[in-house]
Amino acid sequence: MKTILFLCTHNAARSQMAEGLINARYADRYKVHSAGNEPTEVHPCVAKVMGEVGIDISAQRAKSLDEFADVTFHYIVTMCAHAAKNCPIFPGGVKYLERAFPDSVTATTDERDQCKPFREVRDKISAWIEGTFG
Repeated sequence: MKTILFLCTHNAARSQMAEGLINARYADRYKVHSAGNEPTEVHPCVAKVMGEVGIDISAQRAKSLDEFADVTFHYIVTMCAHAAKNCPIFPGGVKYLERAFPDSVTATTDERDQCKPFREVRDKISAWIEGTFG
């Protein structure tokens, strides 16, 4: 089974969605984690928009990259430019993938639908995961 670490600065949205998508679709092929260089907390819209596509990530939490210091990964996927720039070097046969997605947390939101930018990013991440790991 291949291992993946999705890395984003705060581990609040993009990397959480990617972790949930892989776990829901490809848990038979991949063991997946997500982490942040500066973890905060999972944004409430993330669980909401993932639930809309039948994926429950309510038990996921923001994690520090330090929690995985001794873990070997096959893939390290940076999901934002900041994480790519500050990504530590992992020993072993790691393949690094950089795929920056827009930051939903800082996006301008519609007062009527604050989760709209999260849906858009979820769908982009979903399509990318399908093409990359599917």
